[in-house]
Amino acid sequence: MASARKNLSSYDENNLPDAAPMSFGIAVADWNEDITHALYEGCYETLVKHGAQAENIHTVQVPGTFELPTAARLLASREKLDAIVCLGCVIKGETQHDEYINNAVSQGLVNLSIATGKPYIFGVLTPNTHEQALDRAGGKHGNKGVEAAVTAIRMAALYRSNKLSKKSIGFGN
Repeated sequence: MASARKNLSSYDENNLPDAAPMSFGIAVADWNEDITHALYEGCYETLVKHGAQAENIHTVQVPGTFELPTAARLLASREKLDAIVCLGCVIKGETQHDEYINNAVSQGLVNLSIATGKPYIFGVLTPNTHEQALDRAGGKHGNKGVEAAVTAIRMAALYRSNKLSKKSIGFGN
């Protein structure tokens, strides 16, 4: 596993753009809330640590991970956002439900990103066990919410620079 070799909360703070002018959305699933709410705390605190203003961080909660793409799209339609982070946790069970949900969510977020040019960040844990999830939500492997926030800041900076330059490579802005 990749996270077994890397702490998800480790990053070069000096190589991160200032998030002060940026606006973010966070969609967080309530299913496995002990995990997802820890992811949210890591994400929110990291955004604020790097300059994001509390009033520029818009959060919605949804019942489960499957609902994240819809929540992200609704957030983006009502707020001017530079990036949207989606936080969830789908633990493998006795059936293949995890594969269907994870596939649908990842594809939904990719489709939103491609269609809009706006970054939609996949901050969904896909562990085999609850213990593995805890390890990645502030445990021994760090916090995936921190990693998602760092990704959101970097991608928001790219999104903003592309919007400001008004250059196009053939895709709509």
